[in-house]
Formats: sequence, C-alpha cells, structure tokens
Amino acid sequence: MEYYRYRAFTLLLTFLLYTSFHLSRKPISIVKGELHKHCASAHEVELHSYKEYVIRPLLHEPPRNATPCGWAPFDKKNYKQLLGALDYSFLCAYAVGMYLSGIIGERLPIRYYLSFGMVSSGFFTAFFGLGYFYKIHNLWFYIIAQIVNGLVQTTGWPSVIACIGNWFGKGRRGLIMGIWNSHTSVGNILGSLIAGYWVSSCWGLSFVVPGIIIAVMGLVCFLFLIEHPRDIKCSFNTHCSPKKYPNSLNGYKIKNHLLNPTDLGKAQDPEAQSLLPSKENGTIPTNHIVVIQGEASAGMSAISFVGALRIPGVIEFSLCLLFAKLVSYTFLFWLPLYITNVEHIDVKKAADLSTLFDVGGIFGGIMAGLLSDKLHKRASTCGLMLLFAAPTLYVFSSVSKMGMTATIGMLLLSGALVNGPYSLITTAVSADLGTHKSLKGNAKALSTVTAIIDGTGSVGAALGPLLAGLISPSGWHNVFYMLMVADACALLFLLRLIRKELTCNTPVAADHSEFKEH
Repeated sequence: MEYYRYRAFTLLLTFLLYTSFHLSRKPISIVKGELHKHCASAHEVELHSYKEYVIRPLLHEPPRNATPCGWAPFDKKNYKQLLGALDYSFLCAYAVGMYLSGIIGERLPIRYYLSFGMVSSGFFTAFFGLGYFYKIHNLWFYIIAQIVNGLVQTTGWPSVIACIGNWFGKGRRGLIMGIWNSHTSVGNILGSLIAGYWVSSCWGLSFVVPGIIIAVMGLVCFLFLIEHPRDIKCSFNTHCSPKKYPNSLNGYKIKNHLLNPTDLGKAQDPEAQSLLPSKENGTIPTNHIVVIQGEASAGMSAISFVGALRIPGVIEFSLCLLFAKLVSYTFLFWLPLYITNVEHIDVKKAADLSTLFDVGGIFGGIMAGLLSDKLHKRASTCGLMLLFAAPTLYVFSSVSKMGMTATIGMLLLSGALVNGPYSLITTAVSADLGTHKSLKGNAKALSTVTAIIDGTGSVGAALGPLLAGLISPSGWHNVFYMLMVADACALLFLLRLIRKELTCNTPVAADHSEFKEH
C-alpha cells in the first residue's frame, strides 16, 4: 500500500507541476487584445473576414486622444504579424530546445533538471511583464524574453513523462494518462482566468503572477518530487530495499525458486510490469526477480537520438503530432482574439469564453485514452478523432458567427476533437514507444523518445500561430481552411499504422507489433 500511496502522490504532484507550465504560457494569448486595441475610426476600419468590415458605432468609441491604440510597438497596422512573431519566437525556441532537452534530461537527475527549468521559466515569464512597469516599447525586448522562456520550458515535458513512466506500468495507461494530461487544459483555463483578471487594468501582472506561481512550484518540485520508486527503497514484492549480492543481476538477488504451477497461468499485473526484458533472447523472466521497476535497466546507457528514431512508430507519430499540435496551438494563441473580433466582446469576456475550448479538451483527452485502452489501438483512435475534427472546424468557422450559444457548443466539441489525439500521442503513445520491446529493457529511452515526438510537434506549434498571423488579415475563414488541411495531413501520416492495427488478427495486448503495448 505504501508504494501505491507514493505513486498517487507522484501522479498528483506532476499534474500540478505541468499545470503551472501551461498556466505561464497562456497570458500572451489573453494580453494580445490589450497590446493592440481596435481604435480605428469608421473611415479606417480593419478587414477581419471575407468581404466584411467590422465597424464599431462611433457612439461607443472613445476619442482618439483619450485611448491609445495599444502598447507600442504593437499599436501599428501590422500588429498581427508582430504578435505572431512573439508566438513564433517562443515556439520555435521550444521546438529546437526540445530535441536537446530529452537527451540532456536523461543524463541529469529529473528533480534538479525540472526544478531549474521551472524557476527559470518563472523568472522569464515575469520578465516579459516587467515591460509594462518599466514602459519598454522595444520589440526585441519581448522577443528575447519569449525565446529564452521557450528554451527553459523544454525541461518540463520530457521530465514529467519520464517520471510517470518510472512509476506506472502499461495497464490502463491510456486512461490514466488521459486523465493526468488534463493538466494541459486545466493550466490553460487557470492561466486565462488569472491573466484575464488583470489584463484591462495592469497587463504586466498577467505575466508576473503566473511567473511567481511556476517559480514557487519549482521549489515544491525540488523539495518533494520522487522521481523513481527506488528512491524510497520500495519494490514490487516487498516494502524494503532488496539486498545487493555479488554475481547477480545489477547486484540484486535472483530468486532461486520457481513459481508454483498455479501461478504460471496467472498474468502478471500490468501495473507492476517492470521495464526489464522478458524471457526472449534467453534473459531471465521478470517474475523471478525481486526488482524495482526499471532498476535493472538503470545501469544502461542513454539511447542516442538516431537510435530513438529507429524505434518503429516514432517517426509516424512525430509527424502526425506536428500537424495536430499546429491546430491545437493556433487555438491556444489566437482563439481569444478571434472571439473578440467575431463576437464583438471585450478582452476579459473573450478570455473567459476561450476556456471552454480547454474544457472540451479535458473530455477529449480522457475519451481518447479510454477508447484506446478498450480497443488497444492507439493510432486508430487518433485517426478517428482527426477524421471528425476537420469537418467540425469548418462548421465552427460558420456557426461561430451565429451567436453566443452556437459558439459555446462548438468550442466544447472542437476542443474535444482537436486535443484528444494531441493528448494521446504526447502521453500514452510516447510512453509506449519509450518502453518498446526493441529497447531490451532500457528505460532511459523514454525521455529522448518523448522529446523527439513532442519536439517535432512543437515545430507545428510554432508554425500554426505564425501562419495564423499571416493569413488572418485576408479573412478568418482562410485560417480555418489551413487548420482543416493540417488535420488531414496528421491523419495521412497515421494511415500505415492504422492499416497495420486493423489487419492484425491477434489481440493487441498480447501482440508484439510495433505500435502496441508490450
């Protein structure tokens, strides 16, 4: 029972830690509406959609000399490109840094690495907000703050996934990680609410407060994170640390008795499966070893970048995530501004309304995990949701102009279908591939595999908001066409894996094919 209490504690703590990461990323999307205000007169209106001018009644428009058009340098006509540059700076640095982060993270203690990244991220998040208090109007100040923050934030995802992989086996992994991955949406919701509270009165605090929160959580991580069961001297079979013996596997004693015949037919608890190799290739079965999960593989060297790419399924899921994350992060960074333009509501109300997309994302992630566990088909589950996501985005672009009720419904549905595949690939799929049978029990591949998949996805996350900034002046409908094409491309890269899953005659849980549980 002690082991399971520690495991539940680790699950909750890592949930809160990564919630703070997303909480600190959200303010930029909320503050965009304040950095540039629509103060053009009726003779200088801006084109927001195809053949449509948004003309605000002059009665509701304050005098030009009373309210500025925003915060320089974002008060110019090319503000969408400048705001897109901020997004691109953060996400491009995040994508590049992610490939390095997984490799570095496997060679350093997770607790130290993650704590350093969180405290650093808190500093640079708050650093962006200081531009308000010191009245800084230099574009490069904000771009540099975004670049450095993007780099230090890459410490988060490979670290928490590796930590969860150390504690949890493969049984019900999709459901557990689907629920756990709701930290993404919870962080976005909290970030929207916190940033929205100060956005109209003092937008600098919209960054400073989330920065303080993630820095404090970094200290909590340093004090309380238990990155591996062996750190509490706990094993699967006993509550005490196994004694070391010479001439045994990595110093741990091998049981000298065989299992009872009645035990041979019992399947090992999938939640207690270690990452040791099975009896194939003549190695010792895990049932005969008193060992902490992954302990035997602790002495193995970390996998190389090329070696991780050779794991079957890594490239396909990485490219799929590139386009899936492109769609998700376009919504993350541009949805509040889109709602402001279409619904003609103030920035704070748009920030609150945009949280519904993340509420839908919570249900989408849980649904994807539960469905993939039940069907034992990760790729097919992602493909099904991507297939429905594309037409849903088209409907959303049309229905969102019909009123608030229709917008709310489509926000929930779109959030579920867009974030479902993204959630599944970055959690359960990454963990499955990081513990692939071809690794021969080397658990140290998990962080590198996670970084490759999420790093490739982050390339799409960088491109999406940038393309949205370039395309939106020609009409928001063109942005949605771009997102639909991206969903179609994501589905295209999964077709080979989907075909292999659907033509497989044996249950996936018992099979050893390349994209299934082992």
